Amino acid sequence: MSEVVRFRFIFVGLLLLAAWLGGPTEARAQGQRQVVQFTGIVATGDSLLGVPGASVLVPQAGRGTATNAYGYFSLPVLAGDSIVIRSLGYRNQYVVIPADYARQSYSVIVSLKEDATVLPEIRIFPYATEREFKRAFLALKLPKERGSATAENLNEDIMRRIFNNAPVTSVGNYRQTLQQQQLEQQRRMGMGPSLQSNNPLLNPFSWLQLIQQVKKGEFKKKEGVDY
Repeated sequence: MSEVVRFRFIFVGLLLLAAWLGGPTEARAQGQRQVVQFTGIVATGDSLLGVPGASVLVPQAGRGTATNAYGYFSLPVLAGDSIVIRSLGYRNQYVVIPADYARQSYSVIVSLKEDATVLPEIRIFPYATEREFKRAFLALKLPKERGSATAENLNEDIMRRIFNNAPVTSVGNYRQTLQQQQLEQQRRMGMGPSLQSNNPLLNPFSWLQLIQQVKKGEFKKKEGVDY
């Protein structure tokens, strides 16, 4: 084989390789769905308060994520995917990415509605059946107050002797000291009881009341009144 023929084979091979890598890109992309960055905020009802910890899941693909403390999420999905958004105490919400969606991002604001579920009543008994519990409850004998240890401990004579003989505890001394300090401070500020405030002769308000009574003649001797 001559050099010219070999060069022609190499040149044709390079052309075919270039045509396969560059030309039919659309042909190779047929059957593959567009990757879309799915972002949004999950809020409660009509408000803008985010729901933290809500799950954003693509059930068919088995992948998903959860919202942050502000209710924001971001998840790569494929065009045509069906996403379910759910949180405890709320109804599930579904979002479908259009199959022919051509953009690279898809943003939504999902409003979750509360789902109040009333749980059935559950009764717990310490017996196998309710009949056995009622039978044991009716047969229960309560101790009488008279003659019991509680009545003896609360005897009036015993309580008086404990009160008279028990020493003052550290807590009692601490409280008494604080009360004395507070009383002394009130006396210095003129708000607490003292010898000066209790003596009516040293109280200016008492003197004012006495002068007003003298002016009104309340101390004059009245006829027919035996003092």
